[in-house]
Amino acid sequence: MDVTVGRLLQQAVEARRQGRVAEAERALGEALRHRADEPQALNLLGLIALDKADFATARQHFVAAAQADPGEAALWMNVASAERGLGVAEGERAALYRAIAIDQRNLMAQIRMAQLEQRLGQMQPAVDSWTKVLSLASGMADTPPALADMLAEARRFVGEHQARFAAFVEAGVADELAAADPLARRRFQACLDREFGRRDIYQNHCSGLHYPFLPADEFFDRAHFPWMARLEAQTDAIRAEFLAMVERDGGDIRPYVRQDAGTPDNKWTALDGSLDWGASFLWEYGGRNEAVCAACPQTVAALEALPRADVPGRAPSAFFSLLKPRSRIPAHTGVTNSRAIIHLPLIVPPGCFFRVGGETRAWEEGKAFAFDDTIEHEAWNDSDHLRVVLIFDVWNPHLSLEEQRLLKQFYATADASKTRTV
Repeated sequence: MDVTVGRLLQQAVEARRQGRVAEAERALGEALRHRADEPQALNLLGLIALDKADFATARQHFVAAAQADPGEAALWMNVASAERGLGVAEGERAALYRAIAIDQRNLMAQIRMAQLEQRLGQMQPAVDSWTKVLSLASGMADTPPALADMLAEARRFVGEHQARFAAFVEAGVADELAAADPLARRRFQACLDREFGRRDIYQNHCSGLHYPFLPADEFFDRAHFPWMARLEAQTDAIRAEFLAMVERDGGDIRPYVRQDAGTPDNKWTALDGSLDWGASFLWEYGGRNEAVCAACPQTVAALEALPRADVPGRAPSAFFSLLKPRSRIPAHTGVTNSRAIIHLPLIVPPGCFFRVGGETRAWEEGKAFAFDDTIEHEAWNDSDHLRVVLIFDVWNPHLSLEEQRLLKQFYATADASKTRTV
């Protein structure tokens, strides 16, 4: 840009700012006589015409400016403004497409595209565009109040559309879903909930050994555990043994969480050394607690009749888990997905819940379930009474017998290496 054109543009900008429109137009006309395709001069003339609601003239100037500098998104945005003033929806859309093609992250261009599509009653394109807007805006640190209100309205619009779409789809599959077996029904419902934004899908996070390619299912299907009903039938006897043991000698209950001295504050700090979450172990990492086992012979017999994992120094573990009133176990994940954790609820007042991944269940006394503890899970007791659950581990049901043998050999070999130089 030569000096003369630059000076004339500055004069025009200042004159327009002060309301001296005729003077601004003269300066811009002079600038265009020096350079007929000067985009800034053409754009300023378009803005002056836009101020007068002379949309046809504004479009003429904005189009000329955009053709002179086609890589400047703001010029195409101005073309879109003129087209909107003229009521030419497709012209507005085409100009906005040009601005977005220059930079997909152009928030204002995406907003105006969403507004256009919503104004035209094009609901699905509008939802798609508003979804892009919400995604772009999610990283903004400081959102101006007007934009915050617009985004809140966008979330409402998208949410209502998704709810209508979900209802339509679910009505269409309702009969087939109702006729499906429980496992298929549960998994397909989780699929729908994820698709419609009602839940997240959680993956395994193992602090120890991660066995690849096993299904990352939150709650295992009961069909994998044909012995579960026999265990449930012994609930009353197991509960009675636990209560008698506690009444007699306290039941060897200790805090479940015991951190090493000097451990920095973390999510377990509140439970460290606390009986808010207590445990009475029958087996712990394969080691048998003779006192508790002697006090609970029917419980021991029930557990020993099951196909539990047997890995010296690691499994089985079995314990009575006690959660005091108004206590919570924070969200966490376990060691290895090669096992499944079984809960047999013994004492469950109302207000006790257990979440694994995206599914929350209320314990029911005498109704066992199995879950993968390497998927994020948490528990809480919102009642005024103690909650007691018998917890133990078994092999992940998706492991074959050969894989179980290989894992046992792996652990045995790994432990042997600690006593010799490898």
